Amino acid sequence: MLFVRDVDRCTRFYREVLGFREVHRLPGAAFLRAAESHNDHDLGLFQVGPDAGDSPAGRGTVGLYHLAWAVSTLSDLAEHERRLRAVGALVGASDHVTTKALYAKDPDGLEFEVSWLVPLDRVTEAMRAAVTTRPLDLDAEIRRWGADLVGMA
Repeated sequence: MLFVRDVDRCTRFYREVLGFREVHRLPGAAFLRAAESHNDHDLGLFQVGPDAGDSPAGRGTVGLYHLAWAVSTLSDLAEHERRLRAVGALVGASDHVTTKALYAKDPDGLEFEVSWLVPLDRVTEAMRAAVTTRPLDLDAEIRRWGADLVGMA
């Protein structure tokens, strides 16, 4: 569950930018499912109003740092990067060796991650030992793994 200022605005963002589908609506709440998910819902949005303050989680209080969703292929990740960049939501991109990740913020400034995971049968012991954080070169990763290799979900 995410508490948001405006459920309609956030629902639009998650639908139009990230490809979520709205599966259920209540007054002041929406339940969304990620594009390739078969879950009942992956995200619940609950409206708290325009005067709500920003979340201080991680800056002196406990709370959720960010949500994360996996995509199937690097071409999917590249498409998410294009859409997130187009709306000014992309705030970072990291290569964690076995995970390729985009970081972005929704309309209320809540951070989330969209990632592609190297298929388990392609992960070597050397890769596991080298897990770190470095800048993501998505074009280089597509050349290495191919645009349509299905990652671990």
